[in-house]
Amino acid sequence: MIVLMLMAVALIAGLSVLAYTLAVYALPFMLGVEATKWAYASGSGLIGAGLIGLVADAAAYGLLIVLFMTARPPILRLAVAFVFAAPAAVAGFALVHGITREAVPSEVWRMIFCLVGGGVTGLSALVRLAGTASPSRRGD
Repeated sequence: MIVLMLMAVALIAGLSVLAYTLAVYALPFMLGVEATKWAYASGSGLIGAGLIGLVADAAAYGLLIVLFMTARPPILRLAVAFVFAAPAAVAGFALVHGITREAVPSEVWRMIFCLVGGGVTGLSALVRLAGTASPSRRGD
């Protein structure tokens, strides 16, 4: 019984680390899923819808990189990072809500945990986006 509990804790910790790692890609992933659903609903078939989704994913992530590389003012770069970090916060909220659905009986405490989890996920995505996409300063 104790081994199963420890395995469950390890699984939850691993999924949380994976979610925080992939939080930067939440917006491109969501856009790709929606593009795939739209393409499939319009009659493109499974393969065509999958290709449309992959192209939408790549375009959204490419747009992120281009916006970070071309935007010079820090406030504009921060605004772009917020746009890409907001879906990460929503994904973190949903992840914590799914994990605590059966474990936390109190609705108030579950909401507190979900808000904290969403906030931490959003902030980590914001810091990761702002840190990794900063322009290199050569010659300064």
